[in-house]
Amino acid sequence: MTRTRTRTRSGRRTGRRTHPLRAVAMAPLALVAVLALQGCQALDDEPDPAPTTSDAPSSPTVPAEQPPEEPAASPAASPSSAVDTGDPCAIVTQAEAEKLADSKLNPAKPLAETCTYTGLASGPSAQVEVFIADTARNYLDAERGIGHDLSPLSGIGEEAYLEDGSVFFRTSEQWFSIRLVRSVPPEETRKPLEDLARTVAGRL
Repeated sequence: MTRTRTRTRSGRRTGRRTHPLRAVAMAPLALVAVLALQGCQALDDEPDPAPTTSDAPSSPTVPAEQPPEEPAASPAASPSSAVDTGDPCAIVTQAEAEKLADSKLNPAKPLAETCTYTGLASGPSAQVEVFIADTARNYLDAERGIGHDLSPLSGIGEEAYLEDGSVFFRTSEQWFSIRLVRSVPPEETRKPLEDLARTVAGRL
């Protein structure tokens, strides 16, 4: 400890004691405070840490685009929708007419509600005729009117009849008739006519 003497205005000396150790002890505390302030400033200047994967907001999941569905296959047209019941030449095909006549025939010739397949000039005498609608019904009524024997057939349309050389049947309120002209006994044509009527009625 040192003692400092000073003079007053009256000339008296007074003594004031100083404490150098206390000043030395205060210096480290001031240094610590300065360093602490610098550390806080450095922490404030540092950027915020980037969010981790778990903290980052998740982006909405976009569903995978589904391949377009294949359009459903349309059902095949039924035989009834494939046949024009207003066209007599569509009721019996050329091949069916030739099978019924057991010979080659000329191409079909339509006329109103009838269709005719005539025999070849060089072939046997044969002809197949197809009637539809009112013409077929009138033909049936005429055969009944003259007393021809008409045998009912089952399983062909809603109603069917067979006679020598001709067959008649009704489907969906429409009448059809197939007539065969051939130089053979009528008994030989009954089964082929019935079979053809059953085939035709099944696809109408």
